[in-house]
Amino acid sequence: MSDLPTPVAYERTFDALYGLVVDEQRDDLVRAHVDIQDHHKQPMGLVHGGLLASIAEAITSMGTARVVIHDGEMAQGLSNQTNFLRPVFGSVIRATATRRHRGRTTWVWEVDITDEQDRLCAIIRMTIAVRPMPPEVAARVRETHGDPT
Repeated sequence: MSDLPTPVAYERTFDALYGLVVDEQRDDLVRAHVDIQDHHKQPMGLVHGGLLASIAEAITSMGTARVVIHDGEMAQGLSNQTNFLRPVFGSVIRATATRRHRGRTTWVWEVDITDEQDRLCAIIRMTIAVRPMPPEVAARVRETHGDPT
């Protein structure tokens, strides 16, 4: 999924469980999609809003981590503000994250969530915290991938 050295294999993560596919990654932009299945939906048949928030947190954390991990730091969600504009009933969700601020300890991203008809369904603002990698996490990363710095 991602070329990031991580302590947990992607196949064993929550992102893999719901089917996140990253289509493009740059320092300031990440694009991804999820093919919708029934287990993504709430009982009334529309996609559960928690899935949209999860996609946003995942891709903005990845976008931040790909830059900061080489400095011995890690990225983690600090704030997730999701505005739902229309329900999603279709077969695919697309997400585009654009970095708006790159600070020393926080990054801010905006994520547009669209459906298969390219209609804007949600706008999400994510704040990602940049923190030193704990020694036990760094050790696990080195075990599986070598030194990320």
